[in-house]
Amino acid sequence: MKYAQSKGVLLVHAAGNSARNIDTSWNFPTPLFKDQTRASNWITVGASGDQKAGGITAGFSNYGKKEVDVFAPGVQIYSTVPGGNTYMNLQGTSMASPVVAGVAAFLLSYYPDLTAEQLKSIIEKSAQSPGVKVKEPGTGETVDLKEISKTGGLVNAYEAIKLAASMSEKKPGKSRVNEEKKN
Repeated sequence: MKYAQSKGVLLVHAAGNSARNIDTSWNFPTPLFKDQTRASNWITVGASGDQKAGGITAGFSNYGKKEVDVFAPGVQIYSTVPGGNTYMNLQGTSMASPVVAGVAAFLLSYYPDLTAEQLKSIIEKSAQSPGVKVKEPGTGETVDLKEISKTGGLVNAYEAIKLAASMSEKKPGKSRVNEEKKN
């Protein structure tokens, strides 16, 4: 993790599918180093669902006000599966975390000079509250999403790109690396 951090890599972590509060339950891997400092390039993702079909939070998703940064779609995700040209609907935080990785890649495609820490910040700050109470996975209690995640929000690519545009010094698509190659 430290090597990835030194190279500016954002690590997108699936929170897990045990319906546990990972603020108080062990969940590996973790962004904590042995010296108890935290990786600054790490974002943990819980799975959201469909409000009309089971609720905004997926009943299986791990959660945590300190350890889960955002929620992203993780229920009924049409995806490839092993065995040739095969697809099916899948669910899990392993379906939700690629959504966040995709948002990060989308942001980098327009603003390639963003650091991992800036990407994390943009994704977190642009997350949108669903505006209604949600079910706490595992218990089914009705709570605010901010009680079971750091941001209290669902990932939002539209708001993220607007925020990235307001933070970036560069015009979309121009990176320092590309400019140096021209010279």
